[in-house]
Amino acid sequence: MELACLDLEGVLIPEIWIAFAEKTGIPELKATTRDVPDYDQLMQQRLALLDQHGYGLPEIREVIGELEPLPGAREFLEWLRRHFQVVILSDTFYEFAMPLMEKLSYPTLLCHQLSVGEDGTILDYHLRQPDPKRQAVRAFQLLNMKCIATGDSYNDTTMLAQAEAGILFHAPENVIREFPQFPAVHDYESLKQAFLNASTAQHD
Repeated sequence: MELACLDLEGVLIPEIWIAFAEKTGIPELKATTRDVPDYDQLMQQRLALLDQHGYGLPEIREVIGELEPLPGAREFLEWLRRHFQVVILSDTFYEFAMPLMEKLSYPTLLCHQLSVGEDGTILDYHLRQPDPKRQAVRAFQLLNMKCIATGDSYNDTTMLAQAEAGILFHAPENVIREFPQFPAVHDYESLKQAFLNASTAQHD
């Protein structure tokens, strides 16, 4: 059995923090895992900025409600489901992602959770486990599933390395340059072909 393991932001939906940064005019919130490899450092920076400017979960959800999947993402995901089992492995939070999951017909999503105060203040974040994307792929492999993974950021690279095949999708040049072992594609048609190339199954 072959399993497609996908990152979420930058692969199927826009980067939530970038959208929120543009809405609020806080440029420091544009930093993502494309820029900062240390996820804890990045999240502590984000939480400090939210506290400094007085923003919480309601304001972020308002921006998320305006977002749509990336152009072509729904069609790509429908195609992928016809050929593979599919799971989304993301470093976002269920409190952020669920409105967008509805727009993608609720694919299986494994991500993290937030601690939120009664006033909507984001108090803390809780990882599902350390190095969660790689650990998820490893667990699927223990179930005798072959994993083909795709992502765009530093935090995806251990997942790509653990999988039987890893593909960079629409990744920035710094990530492509540092991880030349992974094929890099930039559109959904090329990503489809990369999945087919990595697959050992027969596909119509």
